[in-house]
Amino acid sequence: MTNLIVENLSVTRNGRPVLQDISFTAQAGEFIGLIGPNGTGKTTLMRAMLGLLPHTGRCNLSSLSADAKAKLVSWLPQARDVAWPMSVSSLVALGRQPHARSAKENEAAVTDALAAMELTDLAERPATELSGGETARALIARCLAQDTGLFMADEPLAGLDMAHQLSVCELLSQRVQNGRLIVTSIHDIGLASRFCTRFILLGNQRILADGPPQEIMAHPSFADIFGIDPLFAETDAGPIFMPWRRRA
Repeated sequence: MTNLIVENLSVTRNGRPVLQDISFTAQAGEFIGLIGPNGTGKTTLMRAMLGLLPHTGRCNLSSLSADAKAKLVSWLPQARDVAWPMSVSSLVALGRQPHARSAKENEAAVTDALAAMELTDLAERPATELSGGETARALIARCLAQDTGLFMADEPLAGLDMAHQLSVCELLSQRVQNGRLIVTSIHDIGLASRFCTRFILLGNQRILADGPPQEIMAHPSFADIFGIDPLFAETDAGPIFMPWRRRA
């Protein structure tokens, strides 16, 4: 399964509504950026879709067993903690646990994931000795090794330098072109507008707008919810976006 079906999903936490009546569908071949200011429920939405938070409504993922879910979707949470001093290669190999594959296939998947995240030279280093950016890349590599049709990530670019932010976006875009579905929360709108095929703008507990990035950035709700005046231009090198000034 590489599609998502979300119907009337609502989440209340500590007596406060966080999300109300969220509905959308997503298909293989889409790179979806969940966007919105801090506190608008991007993380909550992904965790609810995965069945990690109590919710009402429906998502076709949330009712699956843990084993079935692990074969279908890889999940990169916002936390970047590694508790045990296992090697980087062993950490990445955890992504292979849902699959009953041969040792040769598992080793190849881990090798490819390490190479994709430029971690081959660090494969035997204890993961607890990595820098913050290296840890982020190792955890992305674990998701790549899991090799699922759906990759959900909460701020996957956090902690990465500019070169690695670009390389991760390019890699995810390639996976989309190969028939995967990517759903990620992201704050770098300029970078996201270059690679995402679709934005879902969250605010006021609901979906405010849903569509191609160029349309969403021109939508009145975009500037209103972020409280900025944006600058956006289409160039020969691709779209360029920047927040020009805060609104009073």
